[in-house]
Amino acid sequence: MKRKGVLFLLSTVLLALSVLIGCSGSGGNSETGGGSGDDDKPTYEFRLAETHAPDYPTTLADKHFAELVFERSDGRIKIDVFPSAALGEEAAVIEQVQLGAIDFTRTSAGPLAEFNKDYAVFSLPYIFDSDEHVWNFLLSEHGDQLLDSLESSSMIGLAYYSSGARHFYSTDPVTSLEDLQGQKIRVQQNAVNIDLIEALGASATPMAFGEVYSGLQTGVIDAAENNYPSYYSTGHYEVAPHYILDGHQRVPEVLMVSSNTWDKLSEEDQEIIRTAAKDSIDFQREEWAKFEELAEEEVRAAGVTITEVEDVSVWQEAVQSVLEKHGEEHREILDAIDASRP
Repeated sequence: MKRKGVLFLLSTVLLALSVLIGCSGSGGNSETGGGSGDDDKPTYEFRLAETHAPDYPTTLADKHFAELVFERSDGRIKIDVFPSAALGEEAAVIEQVQLGAIDFTRTSAGPLAEFNKDYAVFSLPYIFDSDEHVWNFLLSEHGDQLLDSLESSSMIGLAYYSSGARHFYSTDPVTSLEDLQGQKIRVQQNAVNIDLIEALGASATPMAFGEVYSGLQTGVIDAAENNYPSYYSTGHYEVAPHYILDGHQRVPEVLMVSSNTWDKLSEEDQEIIRTAAKDSIDFQREEWAKFEELAEEEVRAAGVTITEVEDVSVWQEAVQSVLEKHGEEHREILDAIDASRP
């Protein structure tokens, strides 16, 4: 009798385990078969890779975008945001998005040039006069065409985000173009950026964004370049306390999704995601403006030496060779940028 009782108990446990295993085995880690609602629509859980910190304007916009998608899909589409380069640095993440290993990412247009040559236009120096000029172009038909062109690289461009103007900062005092001569300056990995630094008389040093602080601290590089928020949020101002506002580039951010992920979705879900991305732009621009103002106040309070460039024409003349070398292949886009001036 005891043996029969044990066997009965064992069979009951095994049956319960088989039910649990069967339930947990349905669907994959990004899509599950059984959906909610009368239409039995599929549910999804996607990953979005972000380089910046959790409180950075682009990360906040990623989360806002994810919230809009979740609400408008009635909770069927969940997008988890992974900040602080938890899924890798931008260039490596872009490759993973191409392969479909990562679903979404927010990246600078700079490293995208290695995957789509049209995006190298944003690295050309002094082609935009102001933030208004940038957004006149990005929200135009030509800006949309650039987003659409990513499809040839197995990615779908969804929206642009703001990243302000980029300026140089150094461990040594920099008050003029001459002070950059011979310095080792970190750049994003693309041909235009490298030629830009060389034209200014410095030495271009491609380096992952996450390595810049230690590079400045240890002397591997002498200088770098970025916008106010990145300069502040990374703490780079602590090791490179000299900032010169030359505004050589205004490189937008791009929110995009893997074509592999996109092709899984119905037209209805694609529209939900695309519209949510567009609707997150104003939110990101507002957060950017607030954070840019805060960043400037904080680095000034920390004692950073900030130099205004009164005559940018000297800098523009120095980089004419870059425009001549790389500009012609982007002539149509450059004409559209010129036509977008306020």
